[in-house]
Amino acid sequence: MRSLPAKRRSFQFSHWSFMFAEIAVWSFAVLAVTGAVLMVFYDPGMSQVTYDGSYGPLRGLLVSRAFDSTMHLSLEVRGGLLIRQVHHWAALVFVAAVVAQLLRMFLTGAFRRPRTGQWLIWVTLLALGMAAGETGNALPDDLLSGGSLWLMKSVVQSVPVVGTWALSLLFGPDFPGDRVIPVMYGGHLLVAVVMAALLVARELLVRRHGHSRFVASLPARRSARPMMALATIGMLIILGFGFQIAPIWLYGPATPTQISAGSVPDWYMGFLDGALRIMPGWELTLGDYTLSLAVLVPTLVIPGVFFTALAAYPAAERLLASRRGRRDALGRPKPAGRTARETPGRDLLDRPRETPVKTAVAVAGVTFYGLLWAAAANDQFAHQFHLTVDAVTIFFRFAVVIGPAVAFVVTRWICLGLQQAERHEAEHGVETGIIVRSADGGFHERLTPVRQEPAITSGR
Repeated sequence: MRSLPAKRRSFQFSHWSFMFAEIAVWSFAVLAVTGAVLMVFYDPGMSQVTYDGSYGPLRGLLVSRAFDSTMHLSLEVRGGLLIRQVHHWAALVFVAAVVAQLLRMFLTGAFRRPRTGQWLIWVTLLALGMAAGETGNALPDDLLSGGSLWLMKSVVQSVPVVGTWALSLLFGPDFPGDRVIPVMYGGHLLVAVVMAALLVARELLVRRHGHSRFVASLPARRSARPMMALATIGMLIILGFGFQIAPIWLYGPATPTQISAGSVPDWYMGFLDGALRIMPGWELTLGDYTLSLAVLVPTLVIPGVFFTALAAYPAAERLLASRRGRRDALGRPKPAGRTARETPGRDLLDRPRETPVKTAVAVAGVTFYGLLWAAAANDQFAHQFHLTVDAVTIFFRFAVVIGPAVAFVVTRWICLGLQQAERHEAEHGVETGIIVRSADGGFHERLTPVRQEPAITSGR
């Protein structure tokens, strides 16, 4: 049997799958610029003032200085609403680009040495991006952010032993207190600084490890980055100009006894909301402590396991590969199906079908996330399909367990099927659809040999 020739091609720097990192970088640049402008007009104070701005329905109400300054910025500062909306959209796009970059690196094996450091930076950026989004959403002190503060209060209280102390440190003696918005503001700025430092460190790692020998020339790389910057910034401006987001004047100021109807978190936090909705109301009593598993598991355990698994996967793969004796000189696992011509090196990337288990794990994880994300709309599903909320909730409780397992099996089966199809194609050639007649009177289809292509190489 002939060995399977890999059908690969050279990824140029301008290939679309290498643009996720650029989108993330330029989205963060927009966040930094717009955030600096917002700081000029925003006041994180919690003292009460009487609103006398241009929005009539709220005039005369007692609001916090944070809410009052945000309203002034949105409706009375020229271009202020555009800056706010571009900032919010940039945060959403940044997290989306980081997620897409992590998926690309995972599916192609770009997390292996010498790029494990870059992988860890992107994992950390995902966690920090979510934290920055949540702290930023709390700053306007509107009714929607007030609901988020209630959720934060419940999460902090569910932490064993130190939960009560952390709650008093964050909110003070009363909820919401006069301390929470200044603390969130300081945390938001601190997280932004750490993210900027990580992006700089990631750029230094890219320059240190370099690109593969097949990537575009230096002039081409220099021309690609400005084009990607203009495209990203332009799209964010279009989103901020044409698509309304976070209209706090419609929500009104935060009130501890009220919450806006139909409110949902940003897309990247939807899986936590869904996990909270479908988690049974379990509690565990250990001595004098009562653990609220209904809050602790979906908000702390699940994200903790998720980010720990992402960060530890490269080391776990190297450990398993070393035990099986399937490592090369650079520590890369040797996927089955490669020929002697394809000596694994630092620049070669996996095709997802060549590593069916890893690809199936990725699809199972995406399925698990997607089901939790959909569960955040269990009330809407119940309303639209005329079902009870309990029935929809029970469905998602089973789906989040069965769905990832089914996705794993199906994905692995598809990858193995694609490998078998390529093996058959390599042995018999590519069908052309041309039927010819031989000298002895028989008919057969004309086949062409499989074309050899350069190997896929790693990029940014």
